[in-house]
Amino acid sequence: MKIAVLDAATLGDDLNLELFRQFGELCVWQQTPPEELPAHLRGAEVAILNKVRMTAQVLSGAPELRLICIAATGFDNVDLDWCRAHGVAVCNVVGYSTQCVAQVTLAMALSLMTHLPEYTESVRSGAYTGGGTANRLRPVYHEIAGKTWGIVGFGNIGRQVGQVARAMGCRVLVNKRTPVPGWKCVDLDTLCREADLLSIHTPLNESTRGLLDRRRIALLKPNALVINVARGAVVDEAALAEAVKQRRIGGIGVDVYTTEPLPAIHPYQEILGLPNVCLTPHMAWGGYETRVRLLEEMAENIRAFLAGGRRNRVD
Repeated sequence: MKIAVLDAATLGDDLNLELFRQFGELCVWQQTPPEELPAHLRGAEVAILNKVRMTAQVLSGAPELRLICIAATGFDNVDLDWCRAHGVAVCNVVGYSTQCVAQVTLAMALSLMTHLPEYTESVRSGAYTGGGTANRLRPVYHEIAGKTWGIVGFGNIGRQVGQVARAMGCRVLVNKRTPVPGWKCVDLDTLCREADLLSIHTPLNESTRGLLDRRRIALLKPNALVINVARGAVVDEAALAEAVKQRRIGGIGVDVYTTEPLPAIHPYQEILGLPNVCLTPHMAWGGYETRVRLLEEMAENIRAFLAGGRRNRVD
């Protein structure tokens, strides 16, 4: 059996992919541009991928393919309808990045809330040393305790963020289709109006695309912080950048973008240098332990498939 790893570079260069060799011939490509997909998939029965798009056209050109293993929880880059119709199994990995994404979400919130980059820069630049005062308290920052933290999407990651927010003394509001016992659930408009911090943890689908749109962004408090570690297209990126530029919200933390990597021409490029903007390169999911866990889970998915099981199947 041939196993094709299509975009190993997205998994980091510090992992050992040899564990997949136990299942057959292993072919590893660091990247697979669309035009190279037919060649890289030729003869493969198992495809391991992270960001590569598997469209109906691509899939129809890989007749031997039996299993697609996605190195992520989201699976919007794979045409599931085609896979179901043609008997190609698709597995994702659930829950592997919960702690890591929640950690980065909290780090972004605390950095933005306490203005850490500005304070560290005052020491690095020598402004503190030469200031003649024992401390510096500008820009003014606020305690997170007592603030309202709104969470959009309440799966494994959203719930973990909610628990951390509660531990920090926040009032937590949740936006989810179905009520969650023990949590205050509200509609999205209410959440936007009341949240001091709003973090997004929902998958991307047709119902969530553009969920935080221009109208809802206009509902946010003037000092509200917005953190998106879900998918770029869940947010109207141009409207969010505009709100930051016009100082209609307090700031943003973003790890995901509609097009990745972040294009040279993009609304966020215009706000990169602002102190209330924290942009990261889609790294929130990728702590070392997290990625090791991911590989181990994918190996278990393959093992279960070969044994006739349906572990982590999304098709």
